[in-house]
Amino acid sequence: MRPWLAWSVLGVMTVWTGVTFYWYRRSRFRTKPVVLIDLAVSCGLMLTSLAVMSEKQFTDEFPLITTIWVAGAVSASAVLGGRFWGIGGGAAMALTNWVIRGNLHTDLLRDTVLLMGVGFLLGMCADTARDSAEKLHRALRAEAATAERERLARQIHDSVLQVLARVRRRGNELGGEAEELAKLAGEQEIALRSLVAAAPADSNEEGETDLRGRLQLLTTSRFQVSVPATQVMLPSGTAAELVAITVEALANVDKHAGIDAKAWVLLEDLGDEVVLSIRDDGIGMRAGRLDQAEQEGRIGVRHSIRGRIRELGGRVELHTAPAEGVEWEVHIPRIKGAN
Repeated sequence: MRPWLAWSVLGVMTVWTGVTFYWYRRSRFRTKPVVLIDLAVSCGLMLTSLAVMSEKQFTDEFPLITTIWVAGAVSASAVLGGRFWGIGGGAAMALTNWVIRGNLHTDLLRDTVLLMGVGFLLGMCADTARDSAEKLHRALRAEAATAERERLARQIHDSVLQVLARVRRRGNELGGEAEELAKLAGEQEIALRSLVAAAPADSNEEGETDLRGRLQLLTTSRFQVSVPATQVMLPSGTAAELVAITVEALANVDKHAGIDAKAWVLLEDLGDEVVLSIRDDGIGMRAGRLDQAEQEGRIGVRHSIRGRIRELGGRVELHTAPAEGVEWEVHIPRIKGAN
């Protein structure tokens, strides 16, 4: 036994406790690299037991010089890193203890189970607390966004929408050039009502977003959008691609279906897959027209619609005939490659 070395180690433990207390109180120091440093210092101080303790103390299975002090580093790793970091911190302490003792016995196994168990439980509690805080934050943010949206909707309804509705009615009554203005006012009224009515695109902790609101924004006097009453949650990237596919299909209606053609967008959530249908009542196409356009070097549909669907792991069905319009039916599985 070397008392002077033991007191020196205790002094270092005291100083390090103060340092980690200072660090962990400040958010910029609460990082995984700091946790790794804490674990390394704790394991290093445990190893000083080889120089501090006598052979008889090891034989009689005396506690190491650090005793239960090392549990602080395990707790910190669990709280900051989660349950797996907690288990890892406990395992690091148990391995260091085994290296010092040199043999495996009941007390060492008990300490290992306790350290890893404490790390796992604290980490699980920390993960649960973080998830709960994040969900609460999202709920409060959504509540604030909904309240602001409702306030803006009231203001828009009492001002802009009423003016547009009056311009539309009065223009239709006057006819001539005023009727064209009435048509434009009506289109803007529909678009603005869709914008106000569309639900905000909320995202969850898995990075998924509700597809309905994004599609509802595409509503115009010519394009109608129907969505389910419940949320249709998809990965944000998938949702963005489906919106792009819909935009491209509606752009084709503008270009090729005829000036008076209308289109309908229908979103269905079947559980294991999402089905998106875009149908118009335009002039339609003859069989093989898309393949012929591709051979001519016009590959817009292949890249913008079929290419996107293929990358999402889905499939598409095209139904069309001359004078019968065009219908795209897109099937996207919930899990890529599940179809």
